[in-house]
Amino acid sequence: MKNDTSLIKSELEKITNDIRSTFGSLSDEQLNCKSAAESWSIAQCLDHLIKTNDGTKPGIDAKLAGAKNSFLESWSPLTGFFGGFLKKSLMSDKKKFKAPTKSIVPPSEIEAGIVERFAENQNGLISRLDAIAELDWEKTVLTSPFMSIMTYRLRDGLDILVEHEKRHIRQAKRVMEAVEFPK
Repeated sequence: MKNDTSLIKSELEKITNDIRSTFGSLSDEQLNCKSAAESWSIAQCLDHLIKTNDGTKPGIDAKLAGAKNSFLESWSPLTGFFGGFLKKSLMSDKKKFKAPTKSIVPPSEIEAGIVERFAENQNGLISRLDAIAELDWEKTVLTSPFMSIMTYRLRDGLDILVEHEKRHIRQAKRVMEAVEFPK
């Protein structure tokens, strides 16, 4: 069954264009500015998204190579729950979440070029969607690369990816609105 990737591609392209137009002309000082010590900078938000998206690649690549669903992926009664819960949670900024693993926590200072690295990462993801479209998005189940007991359908996983990016873009835009942000 061929899935329609046009909506997801469109969302990812919009996000990429928004990132470039909103943050592309900022200085390294602005990109690395934090409103508080425990807050993330714009650059950290983008680095986190790159790391998170890269973290999902091995699981998807395995499915593209023909890997069948694992026992947990096949039998977990919570697969639909986790997918819906994550999507809904990411749409709201009311509750803060901690990154589930240190591997996706960005360093304090991010090197120059983060906006273009994010755009390149997005373009790589967009180009893989045609191959991903060949999978059955309802029956293909992924295990979260960050929480091994969490499983979700591929369709939910793609929606989660988009909503996760939108959430961190909103977070990055709030950094620009902070009083401390260098003009």
